[in-house]
Amino acid sequence: MKKSICLYFQVHQPTRLRLYRFFDIGKDSHYFDDFANRTILKRIVQKCYLPMNELLLQAIKEHNGEFKVAFSISGSALEQLDRYAPEVIDSFRRLAETGCVEFMCETYYHSLASLGSAQEFRHQVLKHKAAIEHYIGVTPTTFRNTELIYSDSIGAQVYDLGFKTMLTEGAKHILGWRSPDYVYSNDLKPEQKVLLRNSGLSDDIAFRFSDRGWNEWPLTAGKYLDWLKSSDGDIVNLFMDYETFGEHQGQECGIFDFMRALPGAVLADGGFEFVTPSAAAAKHESAGDISVPHPISWADEERDLTAWLGNELQQDAYNKLYGLEEKLSILNNEALWNDYGHLQESDHLYYMCTKFFSDGEIHKRFNPYDTPYEAFINYMNVLSDFIIRVNNALAEK
Repeated sequence: MKKSICLYFQVHQPTRLRLYRFFDIGKDSHYFDDFANRTILKRIVQKCYLPMNELLLQAIKEHNGEFKVAFSISGSALEQLDRYAPEVIDSFRRLAETGCVEFMCETYYHSLASLGSAQEFRHQVLKHKAAIEHYIGVTPTTFRNTELIYSDSIGAQVYDLGFKTMLTEGAKHILGWRSPDYVYSNDLKPEQKVLLRNSGLSDDIAFRFSDRGWNEWPLTAGKYLDWLKSSDGDIVNLFMDYETFGEHQGQECGIFDFMRALPGAVLADGGFEFVTPSAAAAKHESAGDISVPHPISWADEERDLTAWLGNELQQDAYNKLYGLEEKLSILNNEALWNDYGHLQESDHLYYMCTKFFSDGEIHKRFNPYDTPYEAFINYMNVLSDFIIRVNNALAEK
């Protein structure tokens, strides 16, 4: 039996906050930077989404449907694409129509709801499922949580929502001596298959590809194929941000040429086949249960939650935000619910991260603020105004 390659891309764009000052609290409840959101999205559309979607579509046609990939697109990204670049949604629909591209479910707002509220998590999962059906025209059957956050209990919640396959990180502290290159099962729900990211081979493309100081630079499709062939399991899961292509790794570094050449090199070898996540779960038997009592993610060296909840600033913002759920449930105000959703986007907490060691450069790369403290102050000013709105609405009820 041929080995499998599962190639998955995350598409997400946060709803960025405008500069919101202390003196705006109670006076101006427009929180989001529409200009920045539109400008950044349009840049990424031209540099990444449109050219990569066309590249993938051509690869599928050229290889008669043997090349397959998977996506998850956050609801926040779908909203911005619908507003500013609907042609990208059309191009994703064309990919879906090939039958070679799987679109997965996730939290609508790319949030930490799986940690903060079971009720809100369920709401966002079902809302995202409906959005994929509406925008892409398919019903998702596989789940990937925000930033691949996973634990046994989160997986069990996802299983109870109808998803028999879930993606997460092949974290070394969870795997021990085992390889990520097999399909595993949820320790609490053995019927649920779990696909684990091969972080080394994924990051060779996502982070190291353009690094001229890397001892393997330049990376070619042939060299990468040799690395794939040295994997010791049934499947190699390559999971990465879609913005890797053209945005994080510029076109000038050859990343598009690499991706154009990779499907042909892999398929010509004869030892591999490309599979979608749902196909991988159907094809491969579980190599055993994997126990994840505490949540893991694909972020940073620790592969844990510290990118979002690792300091007191982040924890304070997180606790105040999710502490509003009961009041919002009483009000059931659509405008408040919508702002509450966008304020849950994990990016806001990520910007407050105070790591300055091995992962500091990664955090700086995606951060519009000069310091984590500026991110915290701006967010808390917004949250203070939001709390006033919630309390005023309750008083009027």
